[in-house]
Amino acid sequence: MSDKIALIEAGGTKFIVGVGDASRNIHARTRIDTTRPDETIPAAVEWLRAQGGDYAAVGIASFGPLDLDPASPKWGHITRTTKPHWSDADIAGPFARAFGCPVAIDTDVNGAALAEWKWGAGQWTSSTLYLTVGTGVGGGAVVGGRPIHGLSHPEMGHIRMPRHPADLDFAGHCPFHGDCLEGLAAGPAIIARWGASLSDLPADHIGHEIIAWYLAQAAQTFQAILEPARIILGGGVMGTPGLLDRVRAETGKAAAGYFAGTPEEIIVAPALGENTGLLGALALAARPANLDYLLTGTKRA
Repeated sequence: MSDKIALIEAGGTKFIVGVGDASRNIHARTRIDTTRPDETIPAAVEWLRAQGGDYAAVGIASFGPLDLDPASPKWGHITRTTKPHWSDADIAGPFARAFGCPVAIDTDVNGAALAEWKWGAGQWTSSTLYLTVGTGVGGGAVVGGRPIHGLSHPEMGHIRMPRHPADLDFAGHCPFHGDCLEGLAAGPAIIARWGASLSDLPADHIGHEIIAWYLAQAAQTFQAILEPARIILGGGVMGTPGLLDRVRAETGKAAAGYFAGTPEEIIVAPALGENTGLLGALALAARPANLDYLLTGTKRA
């Protein structure tokens, strides 16, 4: 039996497709632009076929929202998304039909959280929360070795936020909720306010203070709900020089010494670098509980 695992990091801008194994070796990878489902997904399938096509499993870490109910006929589909053409797109099914092997699918942030918990900045902890701040804001949490799910996956980017006193006039940029965390702190919200990305704003621009403040309020909220041993902050916005330290400082003020640990211990950067997405797909595929389903979403006999 093959030990190769097909890996898909399905993002709103690009798909990163790779071939790995259980030892965390990534043998090949490619980038495919995210255009339409009927273009991007077949291109990913054909590339994987060209690498040999014999896979023990497929792991998919995808942008969402996703239907992750194994009993649902829409399992493995994207649900309601702002990305044109992708609402109701079947992500999992084409890979099932192409390769006929078990699959795991979950959100990209749940995959990243699981990979960082297993091999990265959350290793050796009982609980890890991963928050990505980029084109959108998403979060996933691993507690006791399992990603948290409810009726669906977490939507941490859509929590309601208090408003920074210097940011009261901005309506927010989320098409669903206006001034939720994503609507205030994601990359497009920053550009909508100030006409540039956070990293391109002058070092003394108030935008740095405002975004750090919002992310600190979010970190304190997640501490109050989960008390994670690690809060890992990733994504393009977090590449802004000095932002991580600002978030730690603001979180310390907001928490007022109430929660366990210090912001310097709890709030950290990702450790897996550019491989986080593919390793997230690998971490999902390597979980036996996730291999109970074929990509059609039906249980194996």
